[in-house]
Amino acid sequence: MIEKTIENWHSFLRGDLELDDLIHEECIFFSPVVFKPLKGRELTKLYLNAAYKVFPGDKGEQENNQSLTNSGSFNYTKYILNENHAALEFETIIDGIEINGIDIISCDDESLITEFKVMIRSKKAIDKIQSQMASMIENMSL
Repeated sequence: MIEKTIENWHSFLRGDLELDDLIHEECIFFSPVVFKPLKGRELTKLYLNAAYKVFPGDKGEQENNQSLTNSGSFNYTKYILNENHAALEFETIIDGIEINGIDIISCDDESLITEFKVMIRSKKAIDKIQSQMASMIENMSL
């Protein structure tokens, strides 16, 4: 099941699938910069769409770039898939700051994402993401 979910996630990143076709109505999103979990499809979509615009990162900054979005340095480097869960490690560079993180994704039996958790390191990276995401969400909400 998770394999289909991750295949669909990659289709979204390439622009071939809409988030409505991927996110469960009661999905819970855990942001690395927001204290409490965000509940529901609409909030999850808001944050994932903002991340989609922020996380591609700097263009041409990473060697052997195999970016799914073909527009920046974002790259998944490791995949751990088990039943209805996945951990996808990623790297990107934003404004020259190296960002390393993990997307932890859970799905239901219909391959819809029921939980999406983003973890990021280092502190400098978290500060950069918090600033970029706050600005992007503010612009998207206008």
